[in-house]
Parts: sequence; C-alpha cells; structure tokens
Amino acid sequence: MNQPTTGLVAILRGVTPDDAVAVAEAVLAAGFDAVEVPLNSPDPLESVRRIRAAGPADRRVGAGTVLTPEDVRRAADAGASLVVSPNTRPDVIAETVRLGLESCPGAATPTEAFVALDAGATAIKLFPGSTIGIDGMRAWAAVLPAGTALLPVGGVDVNNLADWARAGAAGAGIGTSLYRPGDQPDVVAARAARLVEIWSSATQAPNR
Repeated sequence: MNQPTTGLVAILRGVTPDDAVAVAEAVLAAGFDAVEVPLNSPDPLESVRRIRAAGPADRRVGAGTVLTPEDVRRAADAGASLVVSPNTRPDVIAETVRLGLESCPGAATPTEAFVALDAGATAIKLFPGSTIGIDGMRAWAAVLPAGTALLPVGGVDVNNLADWARAGAAGAGIGTSLYRPGDQPDVVAARAARLVEIWSSATQAPNR
C-alpha cells in the first residue's frame, strides 16, 4: 500500500465559504497536514473550491462525510484531493482511487479495515476513535498489513493526542476541540499550534 502524507487533519464541520479560507490558512500555517470540509456543512463544495484556489497545488484539501460515488465526483470537481467517509463503502473507495484522490474511509472494526484496504484505501479512519480506543488501535495494527496508516477521529483532543501518537497513530482528525462554527481564525490558530506542539513532542519522543 502506498503510504500517504498523513498527520493532523482539521475537520472544519459547519464552516461557511466566507470563513473557510481564513480558518484553513490558520490551521495549515500552524502545522496541520490537511483540512477537511464535511459535506454536511453549509455550501461545502464552495468552501473546498475557495481553500483550493487560495493555496498551492499540493495543499491537502479534503471533503468529509462522503457517502456515495457521486459525492466523490462532486468533491473531485471542487478540487478536493482527500476523500474522508464515516463508513466503509468499497464503491466510494474505488471511485476515489479511480480519480487519483486519497481515500480515508471510516472503519469501526478490523473487518471493515481489511475491506477498505482491499478496495484501495490510502489510510483508515478509526471512527469513532473514542469507542475503539488506543488499545483497540494497537490490536488492529497487530493484524493489519505493516505500515497501514491509522487515524483516530472522534474524541481526540489536547488531553489524549499524545497518547494516540505514542501508540503509533499515523495522524488524527480533530474537530470540535479545534473548530466550531463562528470561531475566529486567531483562536483556531492558537488551538492548532498547541495540538501540533503536542503531536510533535510525542512523535519525536524516544519511546514512541
């Protein structure tokens, strides 16, 4: 499996197109690897378009809560390079791969993770991370192909991010503990910087 560039993904659920660029720039400047605009946000594809247009070609801009192959095509047309789902649907993954995008489907069991990898997933979103837990992730890693990128999403925050990193997570998706609709970019930037600091310290520790 080709390894993606994984790390911290900012989940900007509820962001509006008018706020999307400023918030995305804030978290990316702080050191996040990618931003994700869930499709249940207001006019999400316009937000994706604006974030894409405002940055370099290699900027990782994701569409989240992608549920159907048609959603994948719409996200691709808007300029998304990363497709994130809460569930495992092989047809969604296959369409994502066909279009040359990164596929990060959600899985709640090792069986779903294997199905996702067989369909061509780039990385696996452990969802909900708070239910699977760090011990669960370690157990998955022991049976999944070596090098499988596992990213917990759901309940990840400043209190447990270091634990996930030290346990071997390839990254994490961070939502409400980073951004809520209406939050000002400078406030989001400060939260993002703190999360990046925690992640960097944990992943550079000798006992990781």
